[in-house]
Order: sequence, then C-alpha cells, then structure tokens
Amino acid sequence: METNSDTQTTESETSAPSNRYAELQRLVAAMATDFEKFYRDGNKAAGTRVRNSMQDLKAFAQKVREEVLTLRNQGKEQEQ
Repeated sequence: METNSDTQTTESETSAPSNRYAELQRLVAAMATDFEKFYRDGNKAAGTRVRNSMQDLKAFAQKVREEVLTLRNQGKEQEQ
C-alpha cells in the first residue's frame, strides 16, 4: 500500500461524489483478505498490512473531509 502525501489536486479529488464513494469502497474491499488472515488465522504479517491499510484509509478520510469543507465554504461565498 502506498501513501500519497502529495497535496496537488488529482483527478479523483475533483471528480463526482459517486467516484469518491467508489474509491472508498475499493479501499475497504482491498483490506478484506488481510483482515480475514489476521483475525481468523492469526497471520501477523497480515496484521501489519491491515494497520497500513487503515492508515491509508485515515489519510483518504482526511482528504474527503477537507474537500467537503472547501466545497461547503465555496457555496457560502456564492450566496453572499
């Protein structure tokens, strides 16, 4: 799992909300195998991958939160 700490605007950041939701679903679905291996089989390496995936999910959630806030504030500026 790669973490992209780059703050440049990407195509996915400016795409429609359904694309953001699909991206979230892909992130979560990609974790399923490692979750199963760790929790069911006790595979410690899978646990490390789960932790890394959760960190990527946290970064994604933060980007979405910032994007929502920016879009919300842009709407307020247009109303005035």
